[in-house]
Amino acid sequence: MTTTGATGGAPTAEAPREEWTGQVGFIIAAIGSAVGLGNIWRFPGVAYENGGGAFLVPYLVALLTAGIPILFLDYAIGHRFRGSAPTAFRRLRTWLEGLGWFQVMICFVIALYYTAVIAWAVSFFVFSFDLRWGDDPAAFFTGEYLQLGEPGVSLDFVPAVLIPLVAVWVVTIVVLAAGVAKGVQRANTVFLPLLVVAFLVLVVRSLFLEGAADGLNALFTPDWSALGDANVWIAAYSQIFFSLSIAFGIMITYASYRKRRANLTTPGLVVAFSNSSFEILAGIGVFATLGFLAHEQGIGVGELEGISGPILSFVTFPAIVSQMPGGPIFGALFFGSLAMAGFTSLLSILQVVSAGFQEKFGWTPRQASVRLGVVSAVISVLLFSTTTGLIALDTADQWANNVGIVGSAVLMTVLVLWVLRRGPELRYHLNAVSTFRVGAWWQVLVAVLAPLVLGYMLVSRIVTLLVEGYEGYPGWYLALVGWGTIAFVVLAALVLTAMRWRRSPDDFVPWPPYPPVERDARGAEVTR
Repeated sequence: MTTTGATGGAPTAEAPREEWTGQVGFIIAAIGSAVGLGNIWRFPGVAYENGGGAFLVPYLVALLTAGIPILFLDYAIGHRFRGSAPTAFRRLRTWLEGLGWFQVMICFVIALYYTAVIAWAVSFFVFSFDLRWGDDPAAFFTGEYLQLGEPGVSLDFVPAVLIPLVAVWVVTIVVLAAGVAKGVQRANTVFLPLLVVAFLVLVVRSLFLEGAADGLNALFTPDWSALGDANVWIAAYSQIFFSLSIAFGIMITYASYRKRRANLTTPGLVVAFSNSSFEILAGIGVFATLGFLAHEQGIGVGELEGISGPILSFVTFPAIVSQMPGGPIFGALFFGSLAMAGFTSLLSILQVVSAGFQEKFGWTPRQASVRLGVVSAVISVLLFSTTTGLIALDTADQWANNVGIVGSAVLMTVLVLWVLRRGPELRYHLNAVSTFRVGAWWQVLVAVLAPLVLGYMLVSRIVTLLVEGYEGYPGWYLALVGWGTIAFVVLAALVLTAMRWRRSPDDFVPWPPYPPVERDARGAEVTR
C-alpha cells in the first residue's frame, strides 16, 4: 500500500530502522514497560476493595477479553506499519496521524510527573537506611519532605525533591540517547531481573511476619456477591487496561522495532501473563505486610487506611518498616523495587515521544533524547519539585489516564476497526507472522466489546469529574491543570500533525501483502 500525503516531504528511501536484538530482548523490554508503579501500589488495593479473591474472576475475564486483544491490536499496527504511533497511524490513513500525536503527547505529559514519583522512591530508598521519617511518616511525607502547600501555582522549590528529580532525568536521557538495543533494552535487561529478585525477597520476608496470614485472608477471601456489581467489573477492566501499557503508543512503538518476520502473539501472551503474575505477587507482599501492621496496632486489616496509591507507598509502608525487625533492609528493598519498576516503565513512555520526533523531524536517538529530555526535565522540575507538586501530579494523572488514555483507546478501536475497517488486514498480519493464531473472535472483542466497555468508562468518568470535581480541589484549579492537560495534548497533536515531515513516511508498502497474493503450482502470481 503506497500512499502520498499532501503535507509530507518528498518520498525518500526508508532509513534503516533500529531493532531489538531478538525476541527475548523485546519480551524483557515489554514486560519492563508493563510492570510499573500501578502493579505495586494500585492492584492490591483495587482487588481488596472489589471482592477480594472473587475479583480475580473479572480480572481474568478482562485480561482475556480486552487486555490481550488490545495488546495484539497495538502489536499488529506497530509491526505492520513499521513506525512510531504518528507514522503507523499515518500509514493506515493520512488523516489518522493526529491520533498518533495525541498518544505521543499523552506520554509526554505522563513522563513529566512519572519522574517525580521515581524521584520520591529514590529519596525514600536512601531514607530507609536511617528511618528518617521517624514516628509520623504522614507528617514527614507531606510536611518535611514535600512541604505540601495549597492548590495553586508555586515556584517555591523543594530541594529534597528537586535534586533526585534532576538525577532521574539525567540517567533517563543517557539511556535513551544510547538507542533501542544499547539503551532501552540493555537497561531493562539489568533492572527487570533486579526488580524481580528484590521483590521476591521482599515477599518471602513479608510472609514470615506476624499477622501476615490475616493480611492474605483479607486480600484473597472471596466476596462472591461482588460479582453482581457492575462497578467491580469496570474496576477489573480499568486495572488490566492501565497496567498493560496499551492504547497510548507504547506497544505500537515497541512492536515496530521487531524484525519483519517476528512472532507477535506468543510473546504478547508471555508479556500479559507476566504482568498479571507480578501484580498478584505484589498483592501477596503488600497485604502480608499490611497484616503485620494491623497486628501491631491491634486492629483488623479492614480498619487500616492508605492501602493503595502514593499513601500506601510513602506513608503506610514507612510506618510498617519502622515497626518490623530488619526494617531498613525491607524498606530499601521496597523503595528500590518501586524505583526500578517506575524507571523501566518511564523508558517506554519516553521512547514513544522520542520515536515520534525522530521520524517526523529526522533526529537521531541522541538528538531526540537530549532535546526532548532537557525540555521535559525543565517543565517537570518547574511543575513537580515545588510545594504544589503533589497536587499537580494527582490532578494531571487523573485526567491523563482516565480521559486521555481511555479516550485514545476508544478513538483507536472505533477509527481503525469501524471507520477504516482494517480489522481483517491486521488479523491477517498477526496470523501471518505468529505461531498462536487469532480467530474472528479477536475482531469481535476489539471492535465491539472494547469500545463499549472503554466508552462507558470514559463517559462515566467525564460526567463524574464535571459534576463532582476531584478531591475537593477548586474548580479553577481543575480547569487549569486537569482539563488544561487535555487541551494541551489536543492542541499539541494538531500543531505537530500540521508540521512538515523531514522524510515522507508515505513511500511505504506493508508486508506481507494484503489481500494475500495467490500463486499457482509453479509459484507464479495468479491474476483474477
